[in-house]
Amino acid sequence: MPALPKAFVVGHPIAHSRSPLIHGHWLAAHGLAGRYERIDVAPEGFADFLRGFAEAGFVGGNVTIPHKEAAFRLVDHLTPRARRIGAVNTLSLDGDGRLHGDNTDAPGFIAHLDASLGAEWPVSTGTAAGRAAVILGAGGAARAIVVGLLDRGLSRILVANRTAERAGALRDLDPERVASVEWEALPDHLAEAGLLVNTTSLGMGSGPPLVLDLSPLPAGAAVADAVYVPLETPLLAAARVRGLAAVDGLGMLLHQAVPGFARWFGVTPRVTPELRALVVADIEGRR
Repeated sequence: MPALPKAFVVGHPIAHSRSPLIHGHWLAAHGLAGRYERIDVAPEGFADFLRGFAEAGFVGGNVTIPHKEAAFRLVDHLTPRARRIGAVNTLSLDGDGRLHGDNTDAPGFIAHLDASLGAEWPVSTGTAAGRAAVILGAGGAARAIVVGLLDRGLSRILVANRTAERAGALRDLDPERVASVEWEALPDHLAEAGLLVNTTSLGMGSGPPLVLDLSPLPAGAAVADAVYVPLETPLLAAARVRGLAAVDGLGMLLHQAVPGFARWFGVTPRVTPELRALVVADIEGRR
């Protein structure tokens, strides 16, 4: 009798991860007899974990903080998308036992924008007709989101970060379409933005909020926040006051999980209102 497929999420710490809740829901919804587990591995043990997880019966898994960059360096094969982003969040094994690394944050973000704004959103927000997408922050999430927007065909992406050097590093993804801008000059750039995305931790939990005047944004612009705890950040609340489309960060978490589940368990799941409600209840229950 073949062993049940098992997958994992690995990080340090890992107790906070909602990936088991997401994948457990899909396993039950599709009647699949698989398993998905949390595994806490400290950085010094991560390389050994990668070399041994197949022998432990796992077919693949997710990688979260602080291991995404280490996974990028240690896998046997990188997808072009993971290579551009410089980090891996999804692992799988091929028929020869080679370890493949992908990054599904980019398509996860775009899928969430499609679900929230409609598939015509680059046109409806103006970003396909001359307006820019403005990205706040220049960390790993920003890099994945910029890659997603580039792949979607946006012609102008402006990255603002308190540290200009980090923002400039994202320009290397596509020097013709990506530019870095000074944080202090944001009001001028917001006036030409069809999409504003916050990828910083500002607004998360009990930390400091993102203080930003949204009045320069054109009517019809959309505002997205990568933060999903809380779901309604001060930035999104301010966007709604202005009558702008507001896109929370939870959908990116849900949609980025789809490709991995499909690889490991052979079924492509859907992000449904039931799944979202389940994760929202968990978020509220931990507050």
